[in-house]
Amino acid sequence: MMNLDKLLRDNIRNLRPYSSARDEFSGEAMVFLDANENPFNQPYNRYPDPLQRELKEKIAGLKNCNVDQIFLGNGSDEPIDLLFRAFCEPGQDNMVTIDPTYGMYQVAADINNIEIRKVKLKEDYSFVAEELLARADERTKLVFVCSPNNPTANLLDKAEILKLIYGFDGLVVVDEAYIDFAPGASLLPELGQHENLIILQTFSKAWGMAGIRLGMAFASPEIIRILNKIKYPYNINILTQQKALELLELEEEKNKWVELLIEERQKLANSLEKFPFVVKVFPSDANFLLVKMHDARGIYEYLVENGIIVRDRSKVVLCEDSLRITVGSPEENAILIEKLNDLI
Repeated sequence: MMNLDKLLRDNIRNLRPYSSARDEFSGEAMVFLDANENPFNQPYNRYPDPLQRELKEKIAGLKNCNVDQIFLGNGSDEPIDLLFRAFCEPGQDNMVTIDPTYGMYQVAADINNIEIRKVKLKEDYSFVAEELLARADERTKLVFVCSPNNPTANLLDKAEILKLIYGFDGLVVVDEAYIDFAPGASLLPELGQHENLIILQTFSKAWGMAGIRLGMAFASPEIIRILNKIKYPYNINILTQQKALELLELEEEKNKWVELLIEERQKLANSLEKFPFVVKVFPSDANFLLVKMHDARGIYEYLVENGIIVRDRSKVVLCEDSLRITVGSPEENAILIEKLNDLI
């Protein structure tokens, strides 16, 4: 059994959290004189709900989970940072992750002065749980895996992820930012079975809400309480909460977007494979393709000159000479292919 209290930093365990006016009273009233707010310019004069109750109720219905299993952050980067701040003692503890993967794990670890131990993926971008577990020691508090992984685009083997969860005494964080493009693969339905599992998801990809910066962490109520304890009081502003509630009514449209993007992903892969300078288009379970090319940097610069921006991942381990190409609209994908045709 995981001992969550033992994993916590001493100062976090003993922390007396800030109590805001909206923590001490929630609900409706005739007159609010408790938070030193300007009485004019409603509703923007009022502090937002610090626990985003209405929004979490909506998300709980969509995700088929409980409200007390949800943490909402300013993007997924906020819960990533908070996990380091809650559980990792700077200069002493460490975390383990795969390589390559999402770069913010490294950045958040570095900011918090936490050693990061990387385990290189196999040539097919798979991983072996035992290799990650072998890198862990008594000071390892967190293991991060991203599935589907960024920038390799592949869904990781669920059986190997479960080996991590069962074999590690600390917290296993599974980042599912791209899970909507790999249907049926989320671990969220099994959240209640694993007390050391934390799942990250986002509204930036499938839902088209990258601009409002709203990320989700799902975990046991005990872990969620810790994240709420150390977050800034009003981390999700009223505009983001309102817009998210509005856009979450468009689930049917979101599903159509996902279906279209999956179709376009395959069409784009088929088109790219025909170019003589393309070495390989890697299989994708995400909304992007990793494409190995001859002279990837030169092609990147050519596309930039023509107003098309992709991501050069050539300096990333196991991604040498590769571009990461987001699947765009049919019109955007057609423009990309047209410009690449001019190189032949």
